[in-house]
Amino acid sequence: MYRSFRFPSAALLLALSYFLLVPPRLAAQDSKVMGELKFKGASGVEKDAGVWIDGTYVGYVKELKGDKKVLLLPGKHQITAGQSGYKDFVRDVVVEPGQAQKVRVAMPLLTGARLPSITAELKLTVDPGRAAVFVDDNYAGHASEFGGSLHSLLISPGKHRIRVALPGFQTFETEVSLLAGQKSEVKTELLKGSIEQASSDIKKDQNIQKDQ
Repeated sequence: MYRSFRFPSAALLLALSYFLLVPPRLAAQDSKVMGELKFKGASGVEKDAGVWIDGTYVGYVKELKGDKKVLLLPGKHQITAGQSGYKDFVRDVVVEPGQAQKVRVAMPLLTGARLPSITAELKLTVDPGRAAVFVDDNYAGHASEFGGSLHSLLISPGKHRIRVALPGFQTFETEVSLLAGQKSEVKTELLKGSIEQASSDIKKDQNIQKDQ
């Protein structure tokens, strides 16, 4: 699958993994204070779009449910979804305590986004697979899109910087030099870390102009 790279769009007040860290009884009580966002992609493209909340990457659309559901403190929050080759989805939402609301993510194709005439193939085997992948500082997708036997990343030949990042883990960086038609692979397991160690790619300032 081809990705035409683009950029994604501060205090984050969400509770991803909240129910993994808090005793069930306490979590049930506090969930009456938190509000929930339920994400839905308009198509397969949007389902794999990366999601930033108040400037921090939280995962991709179709995984944000169950133990990865998004719980936020009441108030106004900015939602940004990014997918390579598509215009960013940006919305402000007002979260109400104890209530759930749906966020339907839809993104138009960017004019001029197309596959390079000559490409190289890069496979990414990353744990966790939900980590965000950046190529030359541009968001490309989540790691599980580019691994396994059927998926890889098609990019132009030459030298590229690869960065893999996820809040709560140390950022992995490497550089690859690819020839036309070459197939290569990057394997890594992200090391546990602090959200304070997150790279600027997944902790962005809220300075994106909203869609009208």
